[in-house]
Amino acid sequence: MSKALVAFFSSSGETKEVAEWIVEATGNDCYEIKPAEPYTEADLNYTEPDCRATAEMNDPDCRPALAGKADVSAYDTVLLGFPIWFYAAPRVVNSFIEQTDLAGKKIIPFATSGMGGLKEAVDKLKAQYPALDFEDGKCFENTAPEGEIKEWANTL
Repeated sequence: MSKALVAFFSSSGETKEVAEWIVEATGNDCYEIKPAEPYTEADLNYTEPDCRATAEMNDPDCRPALAGKADVSAYDTVLLGFPIWFYAAPRVVNSFIEQTDLAGKKIIPFATSGMGGLKEAVDKLKAQYPALDFEDGKCFENTAPEGEIKEWANTL
């Protein structure tokens, strides 16, 4: 793989663990996408119709503020990780994409999910950002073993 950055958003720690295993397997650099206002348990309580995560996902124009900005200028590839929310990438991922110069970068998505696959989420990102180069990626179940994740990472 060319020089790559593993950039990820994790709300519960599962995507962070996957990202860390990818970094261990590949030796790539890592960047955590963090919202300026961290998510609380109440924000992520999908059983409540007015929780923050649901409100954000119901608003296609929502772009949560980020806690920092990534410099990807030294990288050819960005492995972009996130949990699947409502069959899509969380809106904070849109914030990252729109505030980061990803032109000319290969973007390899990876996701964690208990029930939704990656294809629909990536198709939505491709439709929103047609100028970007999204490659095939991988969705891992929340219980995926470390070995499976590292094996995939070593194929990149």
